[in-house]
Amino acid sequence: MAVPQEKLGIGSLEVHADHAGYEGILSPAALAFLARLHRQFDATRRRLLQARRERQTGYDAGGLPDFRADTRAIRESDWTVAPIPAALRDRRVEITGPVERKMLINALNSGAKVFMADFEDSSAPTFANQLDGQVNLRDAVNGTIEFRSPEGKSYRVNDNPAVLMVRPRGWHLHDKFFIVDGEPMAGALVDFGLFVFHNARMLHSRDRGPYFYLPKLEAMEEAALWEAVMAAAEDELQLPVGTMKATVLIETLPAAFQMHEILHALRRRVVGLNCGRWDYIFSYLKTLRGHRDRLLPERGQVQMTAPFLKAYSELLIQTCHRRGAFAMGGMAAQIPIKGDEAANEAALAKVRADKLREVQAGHDGTWVAHPALVPVAQQIFDEYMPAPNQLSVLRNDVQTSREQLLAAPNGTITRAGFDNNVEVCLRYTAAWLDGLGCVPIHHLMEDAATAEIARAQLWQWLDHGDLEFPDHAPIDFALFDHAVAAHTHRLRGSHHPGANRADDAAALLGAMTHADTLGDFLTLPAYERLA
Repeated sequence: MAVPQEKLGIGSLEVHADHAGYEGILSPAALAFLARLHRQFDATRRRLLQARRERQTGYDAGGLPDFRADTRAIRESDWTVAPIPAALRDRRVEITGPVERKMLINALNSGAKVFMADFEDSSAPTFANQLDGQVNLRDAVNGTIEFRSPEGKSYRVNDNPAVLMVRPRGWHLHDKFFIVDGEPMAGALVDFGLFVFHNARMLHSRDRGPYFYLPKLEAMEEAALWEAVMAAAEDELQLPVGTMKATVLIETLPAAFQMHEILHALRRRVVGLNCGRWDYIFSYLKTLRGHRDRLLPERGQVQMTAPFLKAYSELLIQTCHRRGAFAMGGMAAQIPIKGDEAANEAALAKVRADKLREVQAGHDGTWVAHPALVPVAQQIFDEYMPAPNQLSVLRNDVQTSREQLLAAPNGTITRAGFDNNVEVCLRYTAAWLDGLGCVPIHHLMEDAATAEIARAQLWQWLDHGDLEFPDHAPIDFALFDHAVAAHTHRLRGSHHPGANRADDAAALLGAMTHADTLGDFLTLPAYERLA
């Protein structure tokens, strides 16, 4: 329901949800702060989103991403980012997860150096999820967070928790619950604004930031917008310029061509870049959706050893270390397999191999999705990176070309791979619509990024209309529709998360896959159906 604005005491900002229980977070002063952020920065955000659409039109017409001619001086000149604070100089293992209360406590206690509390890809942005997350983070910062399970088990944060970082939503996502001057706010500004308003001064007093991960950027101008937002927030909250620090996820194909520029735009506060590998694969699919010669094989065959991904990760390491910033590795999505020791060991072996590749390439740290993987990753990094980081590994041997970043790897599309894409996308979407943003499926922790890969591949394979499996059977819509129906039936009768939203998910997946154009993000139309 719409909450009367006089009750909130905030001019023309309206909260279109029942805010009972969230009065401390949605105080009049906090809402006034949000309104000021919106009025100062939303027009720029919308202009940058339009620039994205215009670039994509060029790619669809046959163009390809490239290094920018107008920013050559930034790439070729000598400069470095601001000094990295002591709390972030050793980031060898980071854990990520949603802002749910028990999971947040477990992540802070996991033994990882950093916990990235995620309002984005691992969170379904219901009003309750987002606001509960703000309450949970406020309590964690204040040292008062605790949780008692229905079974009576008590959870509290230990004496040496991970350093907290927060990932707000990307620039493309709006928040239908926060309306300013008749327009929905950017989800990014809601997440960022509420968090810094309530926690920035406390974190600054402890030399703990606040610290952020910034997702889905495509261009240096989008990084410059974050610079302006953070500077304005520091000014209003009376914090020194550069107090807020950021790590940027390089998880879009266009951003891979602007890593120097993104670091430069944020040079007063950036501390590193991260190989957001799953979203990067999705962005490759989306950006090059009109290029038949850039088709990818099924996602299980697209590993970081593929030449285009190896080139991207090595360029990121070289770029970051030249500028004095950290080069963070990607996510290990495996989760423990209980009851099958052989399968569990095989999964852990994949994690070890992935982390060994990262540390030997020169990465300064890595991500895991489950607390049980923290010691596995840490053992590898402790052995091969005895120092806090690898900033001294400059990788001057790397010579990365445009074509290397764009070259599609060889591979196949199998029936099993096709069917797995349908299942993962359907089950994840159903769970997301039911309010759950990270979902264990076949011993992998799936989030929006992996569902996007599955969804984009299905559209691309079917859009071309003449692709075949290795046995020469056609990949067609009849097969897709049959697979969706079968998996919907199984999900509907299961105990899996989102079983009650199976039909809604099937309708959405069907509509997006049959559409003439690949939709930009699954979460945009799904958001309008979110409970």
